Amino acid sequence: MSEFDIIIKGGSIVDGTRVPKFTADIGIRDGQIAKIGRIDAVRARRVLDADGLIVAPGCIDLHTHYDAQIQWDPWCSISGWHGVTTVVLANCGFGFAPVRPSDREATMRTMSRTEAVEVEAMKQGMLWDWETIPEWLDTLDRIPKGVNCLSFAAIVPIIYWVMGGAEVAKSRPATSDEQSEIDRLLEQALAAGACGWSIQRMGETTAQTDFDGSPMVTDTMPEDQLMALGRTLARHGSGFVQIFQGSERRLEENFAVIERLAATCGRPVLFNPVQAVTGHPKHHLRCTEWLEDCHSRGLPIYGQGATVRQPFHVTLEQWNLFDSAKTWNRALQGSREDRMRSLRDPALREGMLREYEDGTIPLAVLGGPVDDYVIEGVLGAREPDPMAGRRLGDVARERGVHPVECLFDLSLESDLQTSFLTQSATSDDPEHVAELLSSPYVVAGVSDGGAHAKFTVGGAYTTDLLEWLVRDESQISVEDAHYKLAWLPARLAGLRRRGALLEGMAADVLVYDPARIRRAPDWRKVEVAHDQPAGEWRLVQKAEGYHWTLVNGEITFDGATCTGATPGRLLRDA
Repeated sequence: MSEFDIIIKGGSIVDGTRVPKFTADIGIRDGQIAKIGRIDAVRARRVLDADGLIVAPGCIDLHTHYDAQIQWDPWCSISGWHGVTTVVLANCGFGFAPVRPSDREATMRTMSRTEAVEVEAMKQGMLWDWETIPEWLDTLDRIPKGVNCLSFAAIVPIIYWVMGGAEVAKSRPATSDEQSEIDRLLEQALAAGACGWSIQRMGETTAQTDFDGSPMVTDTMPEDQLMALGRTLARHGSGFVQIFQGSERRLEENFAVIERLAATCGRPVLFNPVQAVTGHPKHHLRCTEWLEDCHSRGLPIYGQGATVRQPFHVTLEQWNLFDSAKTWNRALQGSREDRMRSLRDPALREGMLREYEDGTIPLAVLGGPVDDYVIEGVLGAREPDPMAGRRLGDVARERGVHPVECLFDLSLESDLQTSFLTQSATSDDPEHVAELLSSPYVVAGVSDGGAHAKFTVGGAYTTDLLEWLVRDESQISVEDAHYKLAWLPARLAGLRRRGALLEGMAADVLVYDPARIRRAPDWRKVEVAHDQPAGEWRLVQKAEGYHWTLVNGEITFDGATCTGATPGRLLRDA
């Protein structure tokens, strides 16, 4: 009988703890790392030859929205394709529990608007065999999974459950009795294994709206209610908070609120996003200086770094990230026909142009000036688009119109099927992004995996970091990269047995070729995949250079080929 299930032989081990890489073998038994050292190959049922390859801990993605997709895609692609072995669900306060059967339709519409997951895909692909958060966690525990998962308690559905739906909850603050019930349900969720709670608090001009274009109930939540949630977590004594707070225009105010929350709950608070912004090279430094100051005062606040080069692929049939601008929000509601009707309305067009000109939509959300958008072509067209590859600003000048009007006109001419490529929404200056990651209090991300899948592929952030900042630009070491991708997020999430390659730890392992790892075909190019329930499509981006991905000691990907193995687990309370 073999002593080990798998031996990974002769690889360069980057263990996640920042120890300099070293050459050794790893013996895996019963889903755990049983031995690291020199191991005779005959002692294993299977040997993976890792000579010349990096062996590293599986990546841990703290910011995903795979709540629906994990029910039909156990490997949570595209994240699973890019070396992620653990995902955290129910970020930003959005989720599917607790939800009564009568509220399921509205909940799916909300997720469709704010996270761009199609309602029909959810209707066909979701099990909906739960109502409460403990029941939701039981479902996650039971379904096949190719990755490990944790779930926050999402605050929006808790409030709707207690107050009788969105309409009532948005019309008035919670009463003291209702707040007590909200706290009780949160305590129940934490006791059942939720890893903490999540919330979006972006104010009236939020870019992530409810299905009707109005702010989420938590966007305008009074601060005393926020602190009540913090006290509930403090009483529980474990878990962490994810918060999407305020706007870039009120940075100091946002910081003060988060400081008070961290002081109240005494648990790690993950603030997102923290990012380097093109054209504003000092923005990220202000954020990292603040994080350092917080820790000097004993406040456990961390930043979710937006580190991935991430252009948007914009079609006005699907786009919803301009919702912070009221006229854009109103115009881009409803069906394709509704949107086309709005885009032909002179008054709406004038209002949208005015909001663009006055900076209502931040450039980071726009993906740079509209002039610099590049025409990608018409989705599904049989013939190449003669304007593909051209700058929108150049076409606008030829037509004698403003670039925003040209955006509208080209979209209308193709029934909203023309796709436009933006600049990276986050900085693509490697020095600035490396400077952001140099803060000991910033974790790599933000993927938004499972969300916005019709216009971005942030789930490739892991591969992007290793390809771009480590290999191509030599801005950070491979040891620092895997610390940021695995060990630090594991510590924030309270995962005691993951995030590092150490004896006794869970065998979540990546084996890859550092010379070949890359986003394929490259970071700007994506593919359309019709692989969602109801025949719905999404944008995907593959990876190259990964040899094996292991979750709990089982191989889930052999190269780019999924093995079909589903060894993932729900990690209740870590």
